[in-house]
Amino acid sequence: MSDLLTATELHDLLNGATPVRLIDVRWRLDRPDGRAEYLSGHLPGAVYVSLDTELASHGAPSDGRHPLPTTAALEAAARRWGVNAGDVVVAYDDAKGTAAARAWWLLRQGGVDVRVLEGGVRSWTAAGYTLDTDDVAAESGDVTLGEIGGDALTIDEAAAFPESGVLLDVRAGERYRGETEPLDPVAGHIPGARNVPTMLHLEQDGSLKDPDVIRATFADAGVTSTTSVAAYCGSGVTAAHTALILHEIGIDAKVFPGSWSQWSNTPGRPVAVGDQPG
Repeated sequence: MSDLLTATELHDLLNGATPVRLIDVRWRLDRPDGRAEYLSGHLPGAVYVSLDTELASHGAPSDGRHPLPTTAALEAAARRWGVNAGDVVVAYDDAKGTAAARAWWLLRQGGVDVRVLEGGVRSWTAAGYTLDTDDVAAESGDVTLGEIGGDALTIDEAAAFPESGVLLDVRAGERYRGETEPLDPVAGHIPGARNVPTMLHLEQDGSLKDPDVIRATFADAGVTSTTSVAAYCGSGVTAAHTALILHEIGIDAKVFPGSWSQWSNTPGRPVAVGDQPG
């Protein structure tokens, strides 16, 4: 079953018998706090979720920019959003799903039935549906999450992963090659990683390309249905989006949440440059 919903499918779901909790996960590298955008117009009933403070924790630079939250912290956040046991949670953003996928990746590990609105808020308005501008404060929910982290790799596991599977670096090619690094102290990639930028799989409107096209793109990097695969990015956000895309074509993937922000801030970790895994 797909974990992506079109705007029409979401509209029908909201008007059905299943309880749905909408979460607005607007976050971008250049504007990590998306509350202003949320207040300028969000899906009716949606609660704003801060990726930086509710879908991540904080520590030393060597922990990366977006370490995993604890299960207890994520559960408390989900209850603040009004999530109850048995709810379907639908996450969306205005960044082609790259931020909403972080919520998807975390919550599904905790046992929540969670989906992502394909194309985000733009697909909703393009379908002719309206937006609200209120600041929704949901009644506290009662959801209980299972332990999260089982789909995450540690830094040592990420280092060893190319020996037994395919480690994907899903950042833009120039960052993978080490030609530029706007955020972290070292440019390059984890030795053995293969570059498959997550945006390769998306149309201009944020919808996924044809599944056969996506499969072919991954196959060129050595990823098939029988491959062990894991993904990393700059800080563990877009890597979760790649995990979602792989899920949509029937392939399970791990994520290295520390990603390049952790690797490049950890002394002694080797760095590869150029267009080959190294």
